[in-house]
Amino acid sequence: MSSSLDVLPKVGAPATRALNAAGYTALRELAGARRADLATLHGMGPKALGIIENALKEHSLRLG
Repeated sequence: MSSSLDVLPKVGAPATRALNAAGYTALRELAGARRADLATLHGMGPKALGIIENALKEHSLRLG
């Protein structure tokens, strides 16, 4: 499954709300973001972080 850089990957409602509240609305905005910072967001768990990392990897990008 290929992910678009213009939308957030499907990580579940709590994680999506957390990302939106932190100002992230697209996958491209997460490239270079610190994993530790994202992990502190309420609603962001290991599964959601893994999905984000895999989606970024499809575009040769990664978290910071």
